[in-house]
Amino acid sequence: MSLARLDLNLLVALDALLRERSVTRAAAAMGLGQPALSASLGKLRRHFGDDLLTRVGNDYRLTPLAVQLEELVRTALTGAERVFAAQSGFDPAVSTREFTLTISDYATTVFGDRIARILGEESPNARLRLSDSHPSVVDRADRALLTSDLLVLPHGIVSDMSHQDLFRDRWVCLVASGSAAAEHGLTVDDLRKLPWVATYHGPSDPSPVTRQMQMLGIEPHVQIVTENFLAVPALVARSDRVALLQRRLADLLPPDAGVRPLPCPFDAPPLIEAMWWHPTFDDEPEHQYLRDVVRRACAGVHSSS
Repeated sequence: MSLARLDLNLLVALDALLRERSVTRAAAAMGLGQPALSASLGKLRRHFGDDLLTRVGNDYRLTPLAVQLEELVRTALTGAERVFAAQSGFDPAVSTREFTLTISDYATTVFGDRIARILGEESPNARLRLSDSHPSVVDRADRALLTSDLLVLPHGIVSDMSHQDLFRDRWVCLVASGSAAAEHGLTVDDLRKLPWVATYHGPSDPSPVTRQMQMLGIEPHVQIVTENFLAVPALVARSDRVALLQRRLADLLPPDAGVRPLPCPFDAPPLIEAMWWHPTFDDEPEHQYLRDVVRRACAGVHSSS
């Protein structure tokens, strides 16, 4: 299909319609009159041979095709915006760009403030957006990295993307302060018997330790699954549960958190945190600057290990 024969303004209208799920709200968001956007919707319906929006009572719902188009449209628009925002040179002091990092609450806690501080000093008009590294995003990293500048994740989850290592961390086992394990230490047999709090349990599990345990014949009895590392201590405290937590995060816990970090009772491989990006942006000046900011933000983390 030749793009020259298409009205690409319809892509903007389609994005607004899919996002707002209402002709009236989409028109207001675009600063257009409702008749103009209704005309665009008519053209889109004829092009796709699909209603896209169907009325159910007083609301509109997306058709199955429209649901499929949501992410594709946002990716296409983001790419177009980056094309026309490109400059021959980049001056962070005057940039108004929004930098987007897809990042876990663990990484945000460990060095997010350093990134914000550097950007605040060097690029005060820029904006930093921190998006949650939800499994649905991580599992489709190649597509997600067309709309997010960087994905901050440990090795073992994403491949075939440009990346740079940031720092190393160690895993510890977290138990309740008053538990028998806190008193006498953990054994491999304890790991087999105790209930677990797991983070990102499944294909997006960031911990090679889980796979290491399985190789040793340890199949954790997972009682709770959370996608927030900061929630783990509260789910372990005052219980007989055990969990894995990054050493740097465990070191930041207050004394009254009700938990105690213990060494893993087996040779646990380290966590290697890295930033990943789409190869399309390897040579983009703004992206190179952001990667430099993240590297500098993590320099203090690295030196403290």
